[in-house]
Amino acid sequence: MADAVQPGPSGLQLPGDNLSAPSSPATARNDCSITPLTPSPSPMVENRARMSSPFSVVVAIDFGTTSSGYAFSFTQDSEAIHMMKRWEGGDPGVANQKSPTCLLLTPDLRFHSFGFAARDFYHDLDPEEARHWLYFDKFKMKIHSTSDLTMETELEAVSGRRIRAIEVFSHALHFFREHALKEVKDQSSSVLEGEEIRWVITVPAVWKQPAKQFMREAAYLAGLVSPDCPEQLLIALEPEAASIYCRKLRLHQVLDLSLQPIMNGFDLEGSRPFDSSFRQAREQLRRSRHSRTFLVESGTGELWSELQTGDRYIVADCGGGTVDLTVHQIEQPQGTLKELYKASGTNTHKRLKHTNNKNCGFQTIIFCPGGPYGSVGVDLAFEAMLCQIFGEDFIQSFKAKRPAAWVDLTIAFEARKRTAAPGRANALNISLPFSFIDFYKRHKGQSVEAALRRSNMNIVKWSSQGMLRLTQEAMNELFQPTIVGIVKHIEELMAKPEVRGVRFLFLVGGFAESPMLQKAVQRALGRACRIIIPHDVGLTILKGAVLFGLDPTVVRVRRCPLIYGVGVLNRFVEGRHPRDKLLIKEGREWCTDILDRFVCVDQSVALGEVVRRSYTPARLGQRKIIINIYCSSVDDVTYITDPGVRKCGTITLDLPEPLPLMGAVGGAAGGRGDGGGGPERREIRATMQFGDTEIKVTAVDVMSNRFVRASIDFLSN
Repeated sequence: MADAVQPGPSGLQLPGDNLSAPSSPATARNDCSITPLTPSPSPMVENRARMSSPFSVVVAIDFGTTSSGYAFSFTQDSEAIHMMKRWEGGDPGVANQKSPTCLLLTPDLRFHSFGFAARDFYHDLDPEEARHWLYFDKFKMKIHSTSDLTMETELEAVSGRRIRAIEVFSHALHFFREHALKEVKDQSSSVLEGEEIRWVITVPAVWKQPAKQFMREAAYLAGLVSPDCPEQLLIALEPEAASIYCRKLRLHQVLDLSLQPIMNGFDLEGSRPFDSSFRQAREQLRRSRHSRTFLVESGTGELWSELQTGDRYIVADCGGGTVDLTVHQIEQPQGTLKELYKASGTNTHKRLKHTNNKNCGFQTIIFCPGGPYGSVGVDLAFEAMLCQIFGEDFIQSFKAKRPAAWVDLTIAFEARKRTAAPGRANALNISLPFSFIDFYKRHKGQSVEAALRRSNMNIVKWSSQGMLRLTQEAMNELFQPTIVGIVKHIEELMAKPEVRGVRFLFLVGGFAESPMLQKAVQRALGRACRIIIPHDVGLTILKGAVLFGLDPTVVRVRRCPLIYGVGVLNRFVEGRHPRDKLLIKEGREWCTDILDRFVCVDQSVALGEVVRRSYTPARLGQRKIIINIYCSSVDDVTYITDPGVRKCGTITLDLPEPLPLMGAVGGAAGGRGDGGGGPERREIRATMQFGDTEIKVTAVDVMSNRFVRASIDFLSN
């Protein structure tokens, strides 16, 4: 379907008329308790007028790679954020305010359970029966690693069975919806209608538009909101949410690594772990967990007032599957945030390689370029180590034929991984499931102890109690490639001219809890800036997502990660345009495939700024205009056929029936140029916003001033 394009102004505009776009927008099996945690009011935000909200409550879902959770706040009492106290079935000795991101479906593809309940039920299944169930773990990574993501993209369960990814994600979101609605209704003094709830879902900042749209479509399918009310759902960027919350910290909620000299993970006396400044706050939470009632953090204590207007800081979101970096500056006088450099990050979908040489040590494990840099990188390193000891063919066979036992082994490693710390003297014991030991003996005809001896891996020992004993050297080898990648990534960002003058580095996300990572970052970057770790660091993003839902305008300026534009015709200029782009139409020479840019790479785009373009139907009676969108991560491109430019989506304009015209119109601007007498060509003016977390488009029929149904699609490419 052809369409004629009339390029409008290339710059961004602030909307000043009515053409501007509106502001952006499984039965539960786990019992839970909710605790409200009150973020402290920031002095830099108090001067800002609170926007009136059409919603009564904001519910945020932090959908993580390794763990997920939800929180909510009532708009009439927005200082109180209600959080999970503890998921039932959680691991002993862990806060368990978030649940593992794992989902279990029955053999006939019905939802069974999520989180700890799914993990434990699947673990207890008979090995033969487990092969018929669908267990998904850390499945969020698939969305970012898939280059051609669509609604038909599939996920593979641990058992090898496949199902559409959109169904898996919608089951998970529906689980959180049911949990959250129950708790919200229990805490509400009035009956809440569905349209009174604003939902927020967190995604990594490095996720591209298709992945963000995928999460939105999954939310629609899960029943969180209706597609007819898109503004009821917000997509929050994870490091951005953490940044919003970090401005509200109190002194007792902050660990400043720069003020704590560390040697091997302990202070100079070697007597106190370096996270001792969290003790008071953690003890307060520990006492509250003995009760299933709702408690509100008192909000007392000295404000951590180090952040001042004009300060620049980096937020490093160290999660399971990605490490996202964002750079913000606090603006005056409103205390809004301005992004200084486009979000950058790494992901963990790259595979690990290892040598097959039995005589080589563990040092032969290497990482493919580009990752992995999240905590899952440590898990992959552990798997690669097992492949070196027992053989890759055996590990793959064991995963396929004993999927529940493999999950059991990964759980055991995860528990020990959390306790790894620099300078730890004793080895970490990881229990091998009996089925692993038995399966190896039957598969290889020898014991696992013999395999370990034959591997010559001296940093891993065997215990007669059926456990692998990982020495401190072994744990260092597992962590170092991932940690080195994170530190290098932060150093490269801090070296950029736009980022100079950064005073603080906030470490957030689940992996930021690791003493191994904390020490490495302090050692490498402690002299360049102050390194701050918020208390309950794994919940920082979730709390910030609630605050973002309460005030989506708090981030006023963002940076565009890509060029976006469309292909247009321009007058052909001899010597400037290549001859293979020449098109002669109605006696005129045109240059085809020119990229008309809406925004450029790393361009600052303020919230509310718009890009306008006008389009006309190619023929009378046309009811739809389809416009291809192209993108590129490099700035030096001219044509949509240049290397690095790719089609990434479409804008669809559904045209209403034209209104009958009063009198004859001919020879008007935008007409067919046939000398008059013919009907005037319709002008459809599209308005696009790039300053929000998602790209949005609206359109209007200029002649009738009627809104045109406009949609933007990145999943059907």
